[in-house]
Amino acid sequence: MHHERPHTGRRRNEATRQAILDAALRLLGESEGASVTVDAIARAAGVGKQTVYRWWPSKGAVLLDTLTERSALQVPTPDSGSVRTDLLTIVEATFRSAQDPLTAPALRTLVRESAHDPHLADLLRTFTARRRDAIHAVLARGRERGEIAADADLNLMVDEFYGVFWYRFILGHAPLDDGVAARLTDSILARH
Repeated sequence: MHHERPHTGRRRNEATRQAILDAALRLLGESEGASVTVDAIARAAGVGKQTVYRWWPSKGAVLLDTLTERSALQVPTPDSGSVRTDLLTIVEATFRSAQDPLTAPALRTLVRESAHDPHLADLLRTFTARRRDAIHAVLARGRERGEIAADADLNLMVDEFYGVFWYRFILGHAPLDDGVAARLTDSILARH
């Protein structure tokens, strides 16, 4: 008589997947810019390398998935009824998330490696597109309520935010703090 192995179920698979994501983020935070390999991620998560590749095609894809999950938790998409309040909430949360000692190295690694990995570059574009869509939605609601001019270029407003964010994040020449978040929010809204 043939006995099928009991199905391990989604819970166990999800726990393993989460262990891999947590290990990748932790290793990046500890690496101080050094390369983190899939082997190292698998060892830290207590799984085989093939388990990592079952869910992700590359190390960069693991890191991006980690950041995507973290950004969903750390960068809200509010709808308070005030475009300034909602935009400021997102800008502050984005700035704080980028300062996180675990998130910052992962994000810098993704940006660096996406320059040499077309697949990762596509994944990073998808990640940033989701964040752009969230801000665009906040601005569109503000326009619908009359808080932003009907002819305002919402895509340009989103670019103004991300232009400052990426420039300061990558070059590190100036802070990304709550004071800057408030001034940037007011500057974006004042011209539109």
